[in-house]
Amino acid sequence: MRQISARNQLSGKVSAIFEGSVNNEVIITLDNGDEIVTVITKQSCKALQINLERAVVAIIKAPWVVLANKHSGLAFSARNQFEGVIRTINKGAVNSTVGFETAKGLLLTAVVTNESVEEMALEIGHEILGLVKASSIIVATAL
Repeated sequence: MRQISARNQLSGKVSAIFEGSVNNEVIITLDNGDEIVTVITKQSCKALQINLERAVVAIIKAPWVVLANKHSGLAFSARNQFEGVIRTINKGAVNSTVGFETAKGLLLTAVVTNESVEEMALEIGHEILGLVKASSIIVATAL
């Protein structure tokens, strides 16, 4: 693991770039085959030398992963939606970490309140939907 505090550090390669006037939409194909979409400034793309096939790390802080009931009947605007199965729940004094795994083996961690764990009846083995806004993903490259 890299020397940063964010729990979700996802390695992959840039598979598409859609240029905008200020921001670019960057599609990253993760090492496990899942895709993730991020929006970063054109200036950052230039500074990080983001181009097709560039190896990158998508960084997502655990509090930025929103959990939803997969069968809620709601549609969500978040570009990144990961269906998975809860593998771990670690309760703290106020918040809990919830780890879940997608069908392709991607492991993600979310931080939610203990109240949310109870209200959503989260349990190990239950299906869950993890939502991540494209603007909540930090992209890093090797020096």
